[in-house]
Amino acid sequence: MKTTARLNINCVDKPGLVAEFTSLLFERRLNITGLDQYSTAPEDGHFFLRLEFQVSSDLNSKATIRDLLLKKATSLGIDCCQVRFSDEKRKTAILASRTEHAPLELLWRWRNGELNTDITMVISNHETLREHVERAGIPFHWVPVTPDTKPQSEAKILELLDGQADLVVLARYMQILSPEFVAQFPNRMINIHHSFLPAFMGANPYGRAHERGVKIIGATAHYVTSDLDEGPIIEQGVARVSHRDTVAELKRRGRDIEREVLARAVSWHLDDRVLVHGNKTVVFS
Repeated sequence: MKTTARLNINCVDKPGLVAEFTSLLFERRLNITGLDQYSTAPEDGHFFLRLEFQVSSDLNSKATIRDLLLKKATSLGIDCCQVRFSDEKRKTAILASRTEHAPLELLWRWRNGELNTDITMVISNHETLREHVERAGIPFHWVPVTPDTKPQSEAKILELLDGQADLVVLARYMQILSPEFVAQFPNRMINIHHSFLPAFMGANPYGRAHERGVKIIGATAHYVTSDLDEGPIIEQGVARVSHRDTVAELKRRGRDIEREVLARAVSWHLDDRVLVHGNKTVVFS
């Protein structure tokens, strides 16, 4: 049995990096099925590599090739090197509030095999989604939040997530998380914001967009940092609107954009297509 392996490199650019890794795989008679690379500058830039190849699904074989690649990276002075295998599914937890479209889109795609992950739970500060989630066979946890109980609520959520979430998705979870909470999931927490960032950060972006008379609305999926709505952007989408559109119409059209953008960002993260560099991302689509 074969499985797809993925090698991601993120380092200072220098000649011969691609050759070093492709030669190693050639020596092991491993077939490369995909290769994407990018450098920020012809000389002294930053280098990004995503390389896919086929390897035996045997645990010993996977451990051997992972060890060889990581040792090669160390010998080249590369600190940021990641090796993953497609048959080793990561765990995803979803945080949501009352709004249905974003979390249910993820559940639908997961159920249809479009997201290579195990969804371990949905956590919400409202009971609205319980029936939908439990019908899909996924545990639902209600953790109410008030201004006075916010620290206790976050502690309860972290307790639920412990060991059960390689990725956390904020699918329109309408609570601002503390820096201490966010720090537990560096580049492993994705949020969908209902505007084309950096425009209209924070609350009520559709209302503010309507007041401003915008001609384009959008949505942005980004990694969560302690700075509200300023994390590295993974994916964005837009739609043209006009003066005839009410706030309600902007929200209706925006929901479709949010669903698509969030699903793509989550899928790309799970497929190891997103490499973070500072406050930017390189996305190999």
